[in-house]
Amino acid sequence: MYHVLLAVDEDEGRSTRIAETITSLPSASTDVFVSVFHCFVDNPAGASATQVGSVRAVQGILEEAGIDNQVLEASGDPADTILEAAAEEQADAIYLGGRKRSPAGKALFGSVTQSVILGAELPVTVAGKTQTTAE
Repeated sequence: MYHVLLAVDEDEGRSTRIAETITSLPSASTDVFVSVFHCFVDNPAGASATQVGSVRAVQGILEEAGIDNQVLEASGDPADTILEAAAEEQADAIYLGGRKRSPAGKALFGSVTQSVILGAELPVTVAGKTQTTAE
């Protein structure tokens, strides 16, 4: 079983795009297990990750594709907690969404994405926001 840690923030577009990338993996419905991970930077109300819209959207996409998953959460520095969760869960890969960048900024990732890429000892896949066309 190929275990993916899918890091999800509050941006539903980025989150659903990376979930769709996972559903396109070969034999995803039978050979992939996903840990949907959300990090709260600040959570004074004590919310659960399952209350975050992007987490629910990702779960819906994965379940529709027949991919088994679980939801994990933590609080703290997003890059550090993503790497810690991947190690604890013994993930085979980390998937996370990238942000739209200006032409000059395309050579650089966001700070969380860059920190995860540089700190990971396993493959990291970054997918951008789904493009929509104006009609």
